[in-house]
Amino acid sequence: MLKAGVLGAGHLGKIHLKLLNQSKKYELVGFYDPIEENAQKVAEEFGYKKFNSVQELIDAVDVVDIVTPTLSHFDCAKESIEKGKHIFIEKPITKTVEEADAIIKLAEKHTVKGQVGHVERFNPAFIAVKDTIVNPMFIETHRLAEFNPRGTDVPVVLDLMIHDIDIILSVVKSKVKSVHASGVSVISDTPDIANARIEFENGCVANLTASRISLKNMRKSRFFQKDAYIAVDFFEKATEVVKMKDAPKVPGDFDMILQNAEGIKKQIYFENPTIATNNAILDELETFADAIVTNTAPIVTLEQGTEALRVAHMIINDF
Repeated sequence: MLKAGVLGAGHLGKIHLKLLNQSKKYELVGFYDPIEENAQKVAEEFGYKKFNSVQELIDAVDVVDIVTPTLSHFDCAKESIEKGKHIFIEKPITKTVEEADAIIKLAEKHTVKGQVGHVERFNPAFIAVKDTIVNPMFIETHRLAEFNPRGTDVPVVLDLMIHDIDIILSVVKSKVKSVHASGVSVISDTPDIANARIEFENGCVANLTASRISLKNMRKSRFFQKDAYIAVDFFEKATEVVKMKDAPKVPGDFDMILQNAEGIKKQIYFENPTIATNNAILDELETFADAIVTNTAPIVTLEQGTEALRVAHMIINDF
């Protein structure tokens, strides 16, 4: 079992503490939180060991789980890596691309592994269809959330949209060609609602919308490709897969047949992939443990986390 410690015991930090404590792949050593009142409360309520400094916690573990505000990600990661510790770091990887690039170089120098917490990669609905998404040419995403003061220290692009940016980059095997975006600040000092159009060199276009001032929650993505339409509801953990194939010479009574202007007939059919129930956060933490033990690449690498951040900043800079 790998010894793990958590930096940050806020809302998400407490979830990580609970799951690491349950995991058979980690031994939870303890946590550090700079707000003494909160740290004391967490220690008393759950019985986790409270460390008195970042350095003290890092020295006691093999893996540092960084669940602090984004502004402190770089300092926590740098200190951990320089002491030879593996890092799991919540998204976005850092505040700036320069910081993220520096973390990659440090991890290479000290031969440690790092994974970024892009948890939607572990969403069971996405897992069920990701191998079906092949060369998509148009993608549409909507990620809408009710207002929550947590997260408003960064633009909605870094808070919410970055989830969809990472998912899109994981399925589009092409470089970003251009970005066009607009954002509006409604309640916060930074944009609360944003729309972006990402064009890739292979001709794929992705249209992303994110809002943190909606009346209801929505996390839906639609992928359009040759002979297929795939929809993923990340919130409801549901999928819709519609495919087309050449129509049979003698269609059945219930076959759905379309004919285009050239007279080519296609049969529409539906697939219902099995969606396994899982705990996405536990899965991302445990697959990272597997990557460390087997010396293989994590599912969401530091490089991939950095690329998602790079595209997010391209969007922000276009406002």
